[in-house]
Amino acid sequence: MLVAPLRQHPHYKQAPQGALAGALPHEGLPFWLVRWLLFRLMFASGVVKLTSRCPAWWGLTALTYHYETQCLPTPASWFAHHLPVWLHKLSVVATFLIEIAVPPLFFAPVRRLRLAAFYSQVLLQVLIIITGNYNFFNLLTLVLTTALLDDEHLAAKSRNSQRRKTPASWPKALLAMLSWLLELTTYALLAYGTVHYFGLEIDWEKHTVRSRTTFTFHQFSQWLKMVTLPTMWLGVASLTWELLTALWRWTQVRGWLQKLCAAVQLSIFGTATVALFTISLVPYSYVEPSTHGRLWTGAHRLFGAVEHLQLANSYGLFRRMTGLGGRPEVVLEGSYDGHHWTEIEFMYKPGNVSRPPPLIVPHQPRLDWQMWFAALGPHTHSPWFTSLVLRLLQGKEPVIRLLQNDVAQYPFHKQPPTYVRAQRYKYWFSQPGEQGRWWRRQWVEEFFPPVSLGDPLLDALLRQFGLQDKSPARTRSSSSTLAQVLHWVRKQLSPLEAPSLLWGLLVTLGAIRFMQALLGPRPPRSSPLAREEKYRSASKKDSGAASTQATPAPDNGSSGSQTPRRKK
Repeated sequence: MLVAPLRQHPHYKQAPQGALAGALPHEGLPFWLVRWLLFRLMFASGVVKLTSRCPAWWGLTALTYHYETQCLPTPASWFAHHLPVWLHKLSVVATFLIEIAVPPLFFAPVRRLRLAAFYSQVLLQVLIIITGNYNFFNLLTLVLTTALLDDEHLAAKSRNSQRRKTPASWPKALLAMLSWLLELTTYALLAYGTVHYFGLEIDWEKHTVRSRTTFTFHQFSQWLKMVTLPTMWLGVASLTWELLTALWRWTQVRGWLQKLCAAVQLSIFGTATVALFTISLVPYSYVEPSTHGRLWTGAHRLFGAVEHLQLANSYGLFRRMTGLGGRPEVVLEGSYDGHHWTEIEFMYKPGNVSRPPPLIVPHQPRLDWQMWFAALGPHTHSPWFTSLVLRLLQGKEPVIRLLQNDVAQYPFHKQPPTYVRAQRYKYWFSQPGEQGRWWRRQWVEEFFPPVSLGDPLLDALLRQFGLQDKSPARTRSSSSTLAQVLHWVRKQLSPLEAPSLLWGLLVTLGAIRFMQALLGPRPPRSSPLAREEKYRSASKKDSGAASTQATPAPDNGSSGSQTPRRKK
């Protein structure tokens, strides 16, 4: 809500400072909040992997299990799973580097460091998208990373050629040299820390890279206790700089009415930015308990007052690896006689060992996703599973479409099954030599006993979880024209699977934007002779301005700086 502009920019002319010419003074503050959110998301996600004491993360072997045990793998997951173990361990080291060491660079004063941090985060998210179906989550994270960019980096025309023509003064040259030294020092520290703390060694005989964790949990806890509070002060310093920059831009606004409107907007957005930052410090401090206790009491009171609104949250992705002994999977089965059972296939989750994993980004199949969580414990930990069994016994078509969008692919589409049960299996990716098989599995135990409609066990479970049918669903009126149109559209689109529909909408939108750019007005092209003549005239103007610089110009009320005198 804060990032969305209050008005549409009339034009997008590049300003000398690298910002939009029509940008308002406050518009940089919401983007800083996005950057702070990205920092908390990535830094906390890296830290919790180690604070959880998960042996797979500490042993750098997490990725040897991750690709086959994640919620919904992709076809690329099978190939990634069979990469060498040393490469998996090196990838875990790179993950720690990108999620723990790189995020503080989001607030670096050197622009190239922020760009390097941006591309490292993009690399991580793209690799996750390729090797796992995490719906729209990684796409949203990529959107957050754009807060690390500036308008100059996104502009089609670079200013490098213009900078090469204009000689830099000695203060700018000194500042550029210091920035270059800071950048070089940062890269050197990152490389040294990675090699030292993860014991990287090159085995020239086996052409591998050895890696191991050289620090203990106690040492990491002491380090986290030492850096958590300074990262908060880093946020305070960065936000203070953003506020001062916005205040300076406000002083450049011309006209008393425009200045008043900009002051009101800057006050509102500045207050909201500071308040949201203060609120976010409380859930961020959860990564280190002692820091949470030392936090300013005013921040705790402010967070407690708005906690029910969920304005700020704590994060920590992939805290522990599951399925170290094999991927647990629940397989539903139906039968008419209670003796001959037929497996009920889902559209996306693993089931048939000969079917390749699908690619469904950015769709989020909620039922397939929840089946992964259900397999991690007994069925009583997932009360909705009992309701799913009931609806399959009743033959409810809306529920069947959650399993198979094409009802004809459902084995009991003509008549609902009399009995339904569920088995728990362990799944592993097949070996490269096995033709026509993506998975191999082993039966573990019965997950849900065979039940039928009216079964006392089923009725008892429904009463226990409060899922028994109490009253018939209220019929909805479909007499309005809008309801009829929506019903017709839904009927026409129902044969399409959700990923195909989403990608169709995205491709259509991209095609429309492409045609708009192709058929829109184009700037007039100038011939090479005209460009050369324009360059000569510009050179003459520069030389004329340099020769007449000693002559004082009339005061017109502007505060623009004069062109420095050239030395011959």
